[in-house]
Amino acid sequence: MVDFDQVQRLRDYAKKISYEEAKKILEEVEGDMLEAVIRLEKENKIERPEAAGYYNSKADTHSEEGRSRSRNHKGTRDKGRSFGELVGTFLRWCGRMIHKGNINHFEVIKDDGCIITLPVTVLVLLLLFAFWVIIPLLILGLFFGYRYRFSGPDIDQTEVNEAMEKVSQATVRAVDSVVNAVENIAKDEDKDESDGAHSDY
Repeated sequence: MVDFDQVQRLRDYAKKISYEEAKKILEEVEGDMLEAVIRLEKENKIERPEAAGYYNSKADTHSEEGRSRSRNHKGTRDKGRSFGELVGTFLRWCGRMIHKGNINHFEVIKDDGCIITLPVTVLVLLLLFAFWVIIPLLILGLFFGYRYRFSGPDIDQTEVNEAMEKVSQATVRAVDSVVNAVENIAKDEDKDESDGAHSDY
């Protein structure tokens, strides 16, 4: 209930309003003098102080939620993206990489015929979880004349395949050199033995 003293105090502060207006506003704000002054300022019935701002003595849940939302939003903008957004971005990236790994292939070739074709995803998993077996097998394969090649829409790069072809050719040349050296050594030993047998006679 609004009493005469409250109405008078509000009229003393806002001289341009009548008793009726002051009483009506106070009843609407349930006797909260500060809220009444704020309303009058918003309606331009009293002048705002130079350092103007709106203040409310009541707990306004909507405005509090709005402020906390804006603080949270500003905080996430200042810090970048939230943890959930980062996880979502990472998972989407993983999905794209798995898809690319599934549509691109690693091929093992021998005598111009493809022996094995593996999705790149499988190759990566094998290298991650069984590298101590896979890497020696790949190296041994080079010595036995196997060649490796990538194919697919994303990694059918001539540079990559050319580099792998050069490695294969270098390995084949190295193996041929070693085989020739061993054959020459064997021939020299056979020749020495035959010369030694002739000298005995």
